[in-house]
Order: sequence, then C-alpha cells, then structure tokens
Amino acid sequence: MSLTENTSQLFSFEFFPPKTEQGVINLEQVHADLAPLNPDFFSVTFGAGGSTRDNTYDTVVKIQQNGVSAAPHLSCVASTKENIREILNHYREHDISRIVALRGDLPSGTLSAGEFRYANELVDFIRAETGDHFQIHVAAYPEIHPQANNAKDDFDNFKRKVDAGADAVITQYFYNVEAYFYFLDKCEKNGIDIPIVPGIMPIINYSQLFRFSDMCGADIPRWMRKTLESFGDDKASVMAFGEDVVAKLCQDLLDNGAPGLHFYTMNQSKPTLAVWNSLTF
Repeated sequence: MSLTENTSQLFSFEFFPPKTEQGVINLEQVHADLAPLNPDFFSVTFGAGGSTRDNTYDTVVKIQQNGVSAAPHLSCVASTKENIREILNHYREHDISRIVALRGDLPSGTLSAGEFRYANELVDFIRAETGDHFQIHVAAYPEIHPQANNAKDDFDNFKRKVDAGADAVITQYFYNVEAYFYFLDKCEKNGIDIPIVPGIMPIINYSQLFRFSDMCGADIPRWMRKTLESFGDDKASVMAFGEDVVAKLCQDLLDNGAPGLHFYTMNQSKPTLAVWNSLTF
C-alpha cells in the first residue's frame, strides 16, 4: 500500500550514513525497496560529535535527487554557529526542507558540546537563520530521557524545543504503548498540539536491541526479554516474534490516533516491510 493514501499522517524511514562502499550499495537497495511506499521523507542520522557529517550530507543529497524528500539530522555536539549556518545553506541549495534537530550524544572523551548546549538552542538558531524554510522535527522520550534528572525536567526540556519553533516530533522507540499515549495526554494538557510521531524499532537482533535500549532508556517489557532470550540463536523465531510484536504495536498506535509512524530501519528493509505489510489502514 502506498503511503500517499494516508495524507493526514506522517510516515518516514530512518537510515544511518554508510561508511564503506558495500554499505553504500546496501543502502541503495534499501532505499529502492522502501521508496515505492512514497514516504513523507527519509531521515539520515548524524554520528556522535559530527563524526559522519560528510557522509550524512552526501546521503541526504542523493536521496533528495532520487525523488524522495530527505530530512538530515543536525546535532548540537561539536557544532558551531558558523558550520551549522554553512550546512543549512547547502541544504537549502539542494531544496531540502526538513531538518531533525537534536542535542546529540557526546562522543567518548569529549567534554564540551560546542556552541549549542541543548536542542532548543539549535531550533531557535535554525529559525533565526532560515525563517520558515525548514520543517523542524525534534525528539521526545515517552519513557523519559536516560540522562534526565526526573520526569518534570525532561518534559520541560522537551517543551522548550517545541516553543523554540519545532513543527513535529519523533519519539524514541518504545514497546509500551501506554507510555506514548500518557505522553500525548501530557502534551495536550500543556498546549502542545504539533504531530508527535511514534518511533518504531523493528526487532532484528535481540542482543543488539537490549544494548541499544539500555543506552537510550527504552524499556523492553520483561515478557518480551524472556521470550526473546528463549529463542537463543534461532534467528527465524526472533524475527517472526519481532514482526508480530511490532506489527501489533503499530496497529494499536494507528487505531488509537497516532499521527503516523517513523521506522528506525537500521539500514535494512525486510523487517520494516514485514511489519508494514501486516498493517491495516
């Protein structure tokens, strides 16, 4: 099913920039597999401390030239006003109209974040420099950012990004649907009415998923952990279980009013397509 039939919702897929020639070839195939779905955009991540800055730029431009809107990530970490201004100008020259603005993670051994300390400062700078040219997407953590002092501080930080001029929100992935809808209720009570699109992580490798989730603060329910662990090295069972769980999560989200879905593809198309093809719209 083409995503263009769901014009009131936002659907997108996230890639990370490849670092090898084989990675470039693989991503081209993933792009070819997902592009026929006509997503609103493909987003491209930005490595810790800007470590993939050039690869992100090259990947974004190539996606844009191939006919699907691209949304590059921009990170505060190791960024200056001068280099962010330069990047924004380059993206405008290539008719790129979306930005995912993030604080980013400090790479190991780095003590200073750069001229921008928080994502709201980056959003404010983009607005001051480019007006309404870019649709700015920011991040949210329905299960609380792992570095937040408490839930109130985390929500206050999020609201500052919205108030600075964000147009839409992409959440960290989660498997507890209640956390997402509780977060939506809190946003509504605080006058936040921009789209808050749930981030979706297909389950590909459970040990990798556990590691990622522990780092980013995404809770994996105990029953899911234990079930995945029980499969051991049986990758087919892991994939089948993952597809069922994530598809049900996505269906529950859409059926209850989520404004779209943002898939963290991990530069693989099959797990995302398996989930997508099981959904009813």
